[in-house]
Amino acid sequence: MHVTVLGSAAGGGYPQWNCNHPNSRRARERDPDAPMRTQSSIAVSADGVQWVLFNASPDLRQQINDTPALHPTGALRASPIQAVVLTNADVDHVTGLLTLRESQPFRLYATPRVLGVLGANSIFNVLNPQYVTREPVPLGEAFEPRRPDGTGLGFAVVPFAVPGKVALWLEDAFKGDNFGTVPEDTAALEVRDLAGHTKFFYIPGCAEMTPELAARLQGAPLVFFDGTLWVDDEMIREGVGVKTGRRMGHLSVSGAEGTIAAFEALGVTRKIFIHINTTNPILIANTPERRAAEAAGWEVAYDGMRVTL
Repeated sequence: MHVTVLGSAAGGGYPQWNCNHPNSRRARERDPDAPMRTQSSIAVSADGVQWVLFNASPDLRQQINDTPALHPTGALRASPIQAVVLTNADVDHVTGLLTLRESQPFRLYATPRVLGVLGANSIFNVLNPQYVTREPVPLGEAFEPRRPDGTGLGFAVVPFAVPGKVALWLEDAFKGDNFGTVPEDTAALEVRDLAGHTKFFYIPGCAEMTPELAARLQGAPLVFFDGTLWVDDEMIREGVGVKTGRRMGHLSVSGAEGTIAAFEALGVTRKIFIHINTTNPILIANTPERRAAEAAGWEVAYDGMRVTL
């Protein structure tokens, strides 16, 4: 199985378009220790030829151009992208669908909640249903992504709920502290081979390590996990925002209740942070925070990173 990281940054990318934080300045200055990153997404393939996207970021056109395996081959209009699986309805995970509007067949998989959000927004009607089949996937049930002709793509995906939050653009302040969040708003993905063996987990957004999630991840061979912020009030203390990580639906990397601590006893073989905010110091090589993460056995995803399982 092949995994390519198309984008490793959080919403807005790195550097974010309007961000003048020191981290962003280093990226714009082409500091080799602070390489630019596009918004988070990965591509998965059982054979290295036909691919499934996990989320479709606003940077998808650039990501495709930067990834030869995703280039058209054969016919004048063609694509090795056979399907897209969405983990939520966040802008940074669905906007790239508009890039895929050119009457190109593929299958779109998401929870009924997320498909309902897309269905209620008429701009996504540019995905002609004659070419793009929208497939609802219930939480907790394995499915094999399929090509438009119905043939399987050689691996299975199990979507399951993790603590999170409804997409920012769907928040309803009249529905309480959780803004109307329901379990289908934030899905994680477990990827298995067709024999049922877990290959890896993709969890770009998660607000809490629950006992149920810890049990599911115990002993996993590989986990891509939410690395948005180093500390919960990072954006506030850095002067670039007013929300905490938890308010945005993200578990912080550091601290007694953070991700590094939460994974210490889980026995995960390989751990990779993805969906990293422009303010997070782990973006920069050789910072104390980056060294602390690496000392705890973590890697930091970068655009173009490839993993073979």
